[in-house]
Amino acid sequence: MTQTEVDPRQLEGGLRRVIGRKVLMLFVVGDILGAGIYALVGQVAGEVGGAVWIPFLVAFVLAALTATAYAELVGKYPQAAGAALYTNKAFGIPFVTFIVAFTVMMSGITSASAAARAFGGKYLAEFVSLPTLVGALIFLALVTLVNLAGISESIKVNVVLTLIEAFGLLVIIVIGVFALVSGDGEPSRALEFHPANGAFLGVLGGTALAFYALLGFEDSVNLAEEAKNPPRDFPAALFGGLAITVVIYVAVAFTATMLVDAETLRTSTGPLLEVVKVAGLSFPPKLFALIALLAVGNTALINMIMASRLVYGMARERIVPSPFAIVHPTRATPWVAIAFTVTIAVVLVSTGDVGGLADTTVLLLLCVFALVNVCVLVLRRERVEHAHFRAPTWMPVVGAVSCLFLTLPITGREGEVYLRAAILLAVGLVLWGVNRLVVGRVDAVDPGGIDKN
Repeated sequence: MTQTEVDPRQLEGGLRRVIGRKVLMLFVVGDILGAGIYALVGQVAGEVGGAVWIPFLVAFVLAALTATAYAELVGKYPQAAGAALYTNKAFGIPFVTFIVAFTVMMSGITSASAAARAFGGKYLAEFVSLPTLVGALIFLALVTLVNLAGISESIKVNVVLTLIEAFGLLVIIVIGVFALVSGDGEPSRALEFHPANGAFLGVLGGTALAFYALLGFEDSVNLAEEAKNPPRDFPAALFGGLAITVVIYVAVAFTATMLVDAETLRTSTGPLLEVVKVAGLSFPPKLFALIALLAVGNTALINMIMASRLVYGMARERIVPSPFAIVHPTRATPWVAIAFTVTIAVVLVSTGDVGGLADTTVLLLLCVFALVNVCVLVLRRERVEHAHFRAPTWMPVVGAVSCLFLTLPITGREGEVYLRAAILLAVGLVLWGVNRLVVGRVDAVDPGGIDKN
């Protein structure tokens, strides 16, 4: 990092720069917290057979490696658009930029679909007995209505839900502290390790799933044009937000296995509800189930907003067919793009389970993360005048290798996950091809236009 002061001209843009470091960090924490920890603790327990916190800790280390690449790139290029922008600057190939943007978009839909399946499980069963699929589809309909209502309404709902989901995890941590002080539970069980496929493959499989719970930190780069000083503030916000989140997750995971055996967690669609029900510290299960449902809803809402806006932005840039840019005359929301993304989500919810859909999300984003780590090395050839964070070279190198390694079948990932990801990307290829027949060759892609529209 050089000692040159940040050149204000490098930070000029159309958006107001009002977000400071603390708010950025809160955004990172809020964006990561959500359905992952509420829904997947049991799935991870099934992989390692006890010490659930280990895969979450390993996933944090791997996420931190990729975060260094994002921290360098967002400081170097303080603009919105994230991975698509960096890919465009590094390689300048419109089709590759499109595929990256489309992969990010599809990862949002698969993530929302995983959240929908989690919503329709045991948490919902505390209130009404419905088949999981029916509950998931009703949930998607509600999320779609909020999305259609308008971005202002959606963001207000998101802020409230973020506070609620954080409170729910705090409840679990307090339960854990109380259990330790009072002598309840079995702390030794949280240190046991009985993976069905051996230690290495067990941790690997658990890490691949736990990684889903840490996704979201990369979304913060989309606030680059609204941050007061991105080169200075983003590294601290990214690493600080990730550190806070992993402390929360490890505490929650430790509490879960201390109070509930791994098999019960594995078979439950509401694993943290199992913790509340056996806790010595009384907390109404129905209230916690409601908190969990709202947390899951927040994850889906964030992802469906992102996905629909990306499709809309790509249509505005004439990268995909223009009808996706049609806006509702009164609500000013991209209703065609919303309809497209929710249709894909309905298909995914109808054909996949929580674990498979979460794993598909991880697979798609691991490919993007690997490319971002490569981009930071390629773009070292391009200098900027202002000071910015520079990642130690070994970190993006290890980040790229580890992300690619986690995409391999050795993690225990099922074949249907790869098939699902391939089909989703094939949809993008079809849209690109149709658009090229109608519009002609696309000579350039503006990632900033994709993101902001």
